[in-house]
Amino acid sequence: MGSRPRLVHIVLQTGQVDVMRDWYCTVLKAHVVYAGHGLTFLTHDDEHHRIALLQVPAEVARRKSPGTAAMHHSAWTFESLDDLLARYAELAAAGIEPAVPIQHGVTTSLYYRDPDGNFVELQIDNFATPDEATGYMEGPEYDSDAVGPSFDVQRMIEARRDGTPVAELITRAWALSGPELPDPMTVLTGAG
Repeated sequence: MGSRPRLVHIVLQTGQVDVMRDWYCTVLKAHVVYAGHGLTFLTHDDEHHRIALLQVPAEVARRKSPGTAAMHHSAWTFESLDDLLARYAELAAAGIEPAVPIQHGVTTSLYYRDPDGNFVELQIDNFATPDEATGYMEGPEYDSDAVGPSFDVQRMIEARRDGTPVAELITRAWALSGPELPDPMTVLTGAG
């Protein structure tokens, strides 16, 4: 078996580079590495760029609809549930709210929409190893609903403050014990 590639960056074309740049800098705590000649490169770690924004004329750029055949989302992971919830609070204070939180079972995820309509998933892995996650995905709970239910983030924050263990909060059972929320697939596909 030969070497395997690893994801390095994604490139998004946009008619509103400044707005997109500011949004990704806020959401990912990224910074600009280079801007010029219709390109803006951003990173949030030691890679020279993780996101590139390609300027297209605003009059030809169209906001993506959920049903457009294109990349659906990029995903960014955090080390812990507390880190994910802290970022949620920071973004909410900046007026950026998730379109839908989803308890996938394999991950606890918050899906945001960038200014052009692309989904950005901020998440944590709910299993310590990839093998454990794969085992869950091969099991009956995941097979019965591969997406999982929505959950109330504020309720999760309050439960965490009250001392509810992370191991309980990252389950579908906990998500389902809360108020009934919209079907996440309706939000993710724009079918509603």
